[in-house]
Amino acid sequence: MKIRNNILETIGNTPLVRLNRLTRELPCTVLAKVEYFNPGNSIKDRMALKMVEVAEQEGKLKPGGTIIECTSGNTGMGLALAAVVKGYKCIFTTTDKQSKEKIDILKALGAEVIVCPTNVEPEDPRSYYSIARRLAKEIPNSFHSNQYDNLANRLAHYESTGPEIWDQTDGKITHLVVATGTGGTVTGAAMYLKEKNPAIQVWAMDPYGSLLTKYFRTGEIDMNEVHPYISEGIGEDFVPQNYDMKYVDAFEQVTDKDAALMARRIAREEGLFCGYSAGTAVQGLMQLKDKLKKDDVVVVILHDHGSRYVGKVYNDQWMMERGFLDVKTFKDIVAGRGAKRIITATPDNTVAEAFELMQKYHIDNLPILEDGEMIGAVSETGLFNHMMHNGADIKNKQIAEVLEKPYPVVSFDTPLERLSSLITRENGAVMGKDDSGNYHIVTKYDLIQALGA
Repeated sequence: MKIRNNILETIGNTPLVRLNRLTRELPCTVLAKVEYFNPGNSIKDRMALKMVEVAEQEGKLKPGGTIIECTSGNTGMGLALAAVVKGYKCIFTTTDKQSKEKIDILKALGAEVIVCPTNVEPEDPRSYYSIARRLAKEIPNSFHSNQYDNLANRLAHYESTGPEIWDQTDGKITHLVVATGTGGTVTGAAMYLKEKNPAIQVWAMDPYGSLLTKYFRTGEIDMNEVHPYISEGIGEDFVPQNYDMKYVDAFEQVTDKDAALMARRIAREEGLFCGYSAGTAVQGLMQLKDKLKKDDVVVVILHDHGSRYVGKVYNDQWMMERGFLDVKTFKDIVAGRGAKRIITATPDNTVAEAFELMQKYHIDNLPILEDGEMIGAVSETGLFNHMMHNGADIKNKQIAEVLEKPYPVVSFDTPLERLSSLITRENGAVMGKDDSGNYHIVTKYDLIQALGA
C-alpha cells in the first residue's frame, strides 16, 4: 500500500506547470513551480520542517518544547504542521498587515498568535521580531527558529527545491525567478542550480519599500529606502543572514498594485490560484522580458495559495479602496448621467397614474415608496401582464394590488459586474442610497450605456 506515515512526508515534489496565456508575448518557455501543492499550501513548509529537524539534531528543540517564530503566516503554517505531528507547542508573532485568513489558519492548528504593529523599526520592542526574541528568552524549553538568520532555511531549498527544478527541467533551466524575503529560497535553490550550471540566471523580485534591491546593487543598507508596503511575506527592512548575494544576478522591484493585479491574472488566465508574492514574481519577470531569448527555460516560483488572500487581493472592495482596481460602480453610473430626480409612486396611487408617470418620463421601472422606504415596484412588463390576465379595469386599481418585488438595494461602491448579475428579465433595476439617505436607481439601460462608455 502506498501510504505516508504523516502529513510531513507529503512536503516537496511539487509540480512544474507551463504558463500559456500570460506569457504569450515572451519568446521563451515559462514554467511555474506551484508550491501551494505542499500540505501547508506554501513553499515555507520545506524550510519549516528543515529548521525543526536541524534544531532536534542539535539539541535545541527538546520533547514538549515550544517553537517561537515571527512569521507573515506561511512559515508559521509549516512550523505548526511539524509541531502537531511531533508534539510541540507554537507561539507566533505576526504583523497587523497580514491577512486575517493566515492568522485564523494558524490558530486552527493550535498555535498562539500575537499580532504586532507593522510600521515600527525591527529593533523596536513592539516589533514582531523583538517580541519573538523576548518570548524565546522568557519561556523555558523554547526554540526561536528565526527563519531570517537560520541557515537551515536555505539548506532546505539547496536539498529539495533546487534539485527538483533541475530534475523536472532535465537540466535545461536557464532562469530562476523568485519573489524574495528571508532569502532562503532564492539563495538555497540558486546554490544548487549554479553548482550544476553556473550560467543559470537567478532573478530576485522585491516590493517597493524594501531595502534589499538597493543593498544588492550598492552593498549599502539604506533605511531611507524603507517605507510601508502592502505585499505580504516578501521584502525586508534589514538583510537576513540567509542571503548570499553572489548567487543572485538581478533584483527587480514591483509595485503593490502591479503584483496584486498580476496575481488575479494568474488565477483568471492560467487557473492557478496563487498569493501576492506569486504576482510579484510573475510581474517582475514580465518587466524583465526584454532580457529573454527564444531557447530560454524560465522557472518562476509560485509561493503560496490564493485562499490566504480572499479578503484582500481577490476582494474587489479591498482592491478599489487602495486604487488598485479601476472598476465602474453604482456611484460612477449615477454620477456619469448627471443630476436626475428619481421617479417614484406610493401604494395608494392607481395603476393608471403609474402608467402616466412611466409615459411622461420614458421609464419602464417605477419604485414604490411608503414613508420614504421602498416596499416594492411596478414595471411596464408586469403591468402589461396584469392587464392581459385581468382586463383593462386594472387601471383603476391601487398599485398595492399589483405590487411586484422591491428592487435589490446595493451599496454605492458595488461594481458594475455585480450590478449586471442583479438585473434580470424579472428584475429590471437596482437601487442604492447615497450618504444623505436618498434613493437612486440604475436600470438595464444605464448599464448598457456604462458598458459602452
